[in-house]
Amino acid sequence: MTHTMQAAQVEQFGQPLVLKTIDIPTPDAGQILVKIEACGVCHTDLHARNGDWPLKPALPFTPGHEGIGLVVALGEGVTAVKLGERVGVPWLYSACGHCEFCLAARETVCAEAQFGGYTQNGGFAEYIIADPQYVAHIPAGLSAIEAAPLICAGVTSYKGIKETQAKPGEWIVISGIGGLGHLAVQYALAMGLRVCAVDIDDDKLAHATRLGAEAVVNAAKGDPVAAVVAITGGGAHGVLITAPSLPAFKQGVGFTRKWGTCVLVGIPPGEFPMPLFDVVANCITVRGSFVGTRKDMAEALAFAAQGRVKADIELQPLSAINSVFERLGKGEVPSRVVLDFSSHRASAVQHT
Repeated sequence: MTHTMQAAQVEQFGQPLVLKTIDIPTPDAGQILVKIEACGVCHTDLHARNGDWPLKPALPFTPGHEGIGLVVALGEGVTAVKLGERVGVPWLYSACGHCEFCLAARETVCAEAQFGGYTQNGGFAEYIIADPQYVAHIPAGLSAIEAAPLICAGVTSYKGIKETQAKPGEWIVISGIGGLGHLAVQYALAMGLRVCAVDIDDDKLAHATRLGAEAVVNAAKGDPVAAVVAITGGGAHGVLITAPSLPAFKQGVGFTRKWGTCVLVGIPPGEFPMPLFDVVANCITVRGSFVGTRKDMAEALAFAAQGRVKADIELQPLSAINSVFERLGKGEVPSRVVLDFSSHRASAVQHT
């Protein structure tokens, strides 16, 4: 085995990633080494590269929190995974395990949580160190490529739907039919909900219809709130905002039925005003939902292993990451891009 690997790293915020040849890391006690087969590309990776959020990663770092691969080395004392097992290294890279939130299965908000591809080096590399207590266990029926989008986009959209508390037979609005939204439509249908998809792109709405959405609304044409209220007979019981767009957040509250819940999972920079009278008088809940727990992850993967949820995937090599980011920033990625490490070694575009 070679002792070096390729990794795409952020050296300066807002600048293209640099493809570097670096040493393969060695797992310490309680850690594992995973040989990456595939890694999904998420809008969060773009926010990370740009330094968009208040807590910024330390430079340089390797993004990527949808890395799937095989366990190739175990640090001392590791029993939670076995050599050769296929695992995913998700956004929730690790947590303390003993605070009030970890004990209540709310580990995503643990104050000591580490985040893959952000506070810890991520999956835009041929090998990655991971915490065996927090990796996703990939079911036998799923390939690495199929699983990659599910360990972030999948679990985030699935958990968000759960957080709306919409019940089978009730309406849910999925706002933003991109990487998360096209999965959310499928999860919502698998969970027995009636789906109204909202986007500003007719092609994405047509995609939602093909996936089984009962109704679609183009938010760029006419009054989307009036359209949703009419379709759902008073607003949706649950609303999931996946779009990284402030107008979508404001509309989302308008889409919500009395006593309904609007769940926010997209994170555009900035703040959005809320119509306080409507929220109070209509008893609306507005709730943030941040990825999902390890149990949510297992449930989200199980739906896919049963064939009920499948990501639309475009394969690219690691060397194409900067062009992928460019397209992602312009909203030109109709599905989920997965970096494929299995078929070839990534060729260096910008080598150091």
